[in-house]
Amino acid sequence: MSDYPEPRRLGFPDEGRLPWLVPLLDAFHIIDQGVHEGVRREELQGRRLACANGCSACCRSHLTIPVYPLELMGLYWYCSERLAGDLRGRVAKQLRAQVPGQPCPFLVEGSCAVHPMRPIACRQFNVFDRVCAEGEDAFHSRRADVLTPIPRFAGRAFDRMLPFYGITDRRERREAIKTGRLHALARVLQGLEWAKLAERMDGVGVVPGSEAKGTVG
Repeated sequence: MSDYPEPRRLGFPDEGRLPWLVPLLDAFHIIDQGVHEGVRREELQGRRLACANGCSACCRSHLTIPVYPLELMGLYWYCSERLAGDLRGRVAKQLRAQVPGQPCPFLVEGSCAVHPMRPIACRQFNVFDRVCAEGEDAFHSRRADVLTPIPRFAGRAFDRMLPFYGITDRRERREAIKTGRLHALARVLQGLEWAKLAERMDGVGVVPGSEAKGTVG
């Protein structure tokens, strides 16, 4: 039996007042389902997933993580309205001090502070058999050990997000996915001005009753 858990779709009360959050969480769930299926297939071939809690080498070594506008909205929302207590203060401090080219500013003591809202690129990056060495990018050093996303899941996920970008026609959505048109909108996470998010976090309080709820999707 696989040690990789069946993915569950996160649910937030805010989905009722933030229409854009629904397709984002749906897309994340589809991606997570694709990763689950990909890991299952590799395990049937005798592979073992090396990624686990406490492993964050890729968060420090990957300096060009792509993030899409809808994902960016999710990060802004999650940090400003969901993070609380000491973690909120630590993340805001790191965001203010972020310099382009540095590791991910959301990494706190080896853990992702925004794990529920981590970008698709982070969700899909999984390594088998051997934990990454410090500073190693396994995609370049041992590509065969890195999970290859299953195209149909990625396609479904991006299709779910396309209406947010004004692409609603079914034929146009298919063409946008086929040509990779949406990818032109991606920005490098480490190159963004995260100090602006820190300023927003300073001025916005945590919304009461905002806990995430896992729902089977």
